[in-house]
Amino acid sequence: MPVSLPPALESFLDLLRCPTCGACLHPGRGALRCPASHTFDISRHGYVSLLTGARATSGDDAAMARARDRFLATGRYGPIRRIVAHLAADAVPGQSTVVDVGCGTGYYLAGVLEQLPSARGLGLDTSVRALRATARAHERAAAAAWDVFRPLPLADGMADVVLDVFAPRNPSEFHRVLRPGGRLVVVRPTGRHLLELRSQVPGMVAIDPAKERRLHKVLTPFFEAADTKLVEYATSLSRPEALDLVGMTPSARHLNGSDLGDYGFVPDQVTVSVLATAYRPR
Repeated sequence: MPVSLPPALESFLDLLRCPTCGACLHPGRGALRCPASHTFDISRHGYVSLLTGARATSGDDAAMARARDRFLATGRYGPIRRIVAHLAADAVPGQSTVVDVGCGTGYYLAGVLEQLPSARGLGLDTSVRALRATARAHERAAAAAWDVFRPLPLADGMADVVLDVFAPRNPSEFHRVLRPGGRLVVVRPTGRHLLELRSQVPGMVAIDPAKERRLHKVLTPFFEAADTKLVEYATSLSRPEALDLVGMTPSARHLNGSDLGDYGFVPDQVTVSVLATAYRPR
């Protein structure tokens, strides 16, 4: 039996474009299709896969997605979620379109939609495991498999907000899909972020001290900063929470050993430290 089109995904048919030919998409027999008959299956889990050609980067695997779901459910990153929602809601009208690039499990997208009762949201990610969670994160959240490093399968100038939270960036494409008065919200770690954990767990990915300079260089041709917030606080962690925090990050791919539980000592408190910036298109 063909999968029915989820209402949240149906609301984005005016924005989605065929990644092969750029034409509009329409639903039919459990898939989205363009007039040239390029076809993209709708998963029974509620997301559509728009990926074509060479295989994309894998994103979160099943274990990483489960760890992310468990950790974010604790609320330890609640202050980050609230500032993302604040920066998004402060810049757009109530009836707006929010695109979360590298959305993970949809945690931040759902937070924005809660603040914007008339908004619609679309999460893009390469991880089908994470997209399953995004598709059920909020009733107005649609989900699609896509690689941020490729041209986005979206119409020009139709997004009010693009979210990029701990995710790769494609500045020229973000600029193209945003309307002139829209906002790009970028969240990235400072050098103090999870310092206690990074100093104790071998193999965790270091934070490049030149990260801010590189970010400024790639964004400046397309965007100017409108508002920046530092979110920094200490939070306590149980051992399972600390292991999930490591396990949901790219560091999980670089650690020695397949079981994070092998590590004897993990800190019971860490510093969360991120910068969140709302950018205006130039």
